[in-house]
Amino acid sequence: MGWIGETVDSIKSLQIRHVLSQAVSLGMIVTSALIIWKALMCATGSESPVVVVLSGSMEPGFKRGDILFLHMSKEPIRAGEIVVFNVDGREIPIVHRVIKVHEREDTGEVEVLTKGDNNYGDDRLLYAQGQLWLQRHHIMGRAVGFLPYVGWVTIIMTEKPIIKYILIGALGLLVITSKD
Repeated sequence: MGWIGETVDSIKSLQIRHVLSQAVSLGMIVTSALIIWKALMCATGSESPVVVVLSGSMEPGFKRGDILFLHMSKEPIRAGEIVVFNVDGREIPIVHRVIKVHEREDTGEVEVLTKGDNNYGDDRLLYAQGQLWLQRHHIMGRAVGFLPYVGWVTIIMTEKPIIKYILIGALGLLVITSKD
């Protein structure tokens, strides 16, 4: 009957106690991942300590699919640093380099202007309408390290959701049918 038949027979033979035990184990794994994520948020001071580069705007430094590790400190942001920022009205954060730092004379607040290394002009066209500079609250963190190509898993699962659902289903089936 093959692998599928054995899997169906395995599911039929499961006892409710075993299924509940496996569901609790799966819940503990998910909860542990969330706790680790929250701990990373606290340790790095960033609302998103890890991000995936989604475009080629930072090439050759960072390529699409690279994972960036972020940290947000109280130190002033300097020109040349790579930051990840949110723009009002956009859901997806942007990874670009700070090209200018501007201090407002009236408030002393520091504002920055960004640009992708592979882009022709600055990011003012990406900012919200009428916005010329990014304030500190727009910035999620500074890039402090990266891992090349590993983020492609996220990109593929985002662009082809069927792969994500197949993977989640297969992992769920594996957890439920495991005998240990």
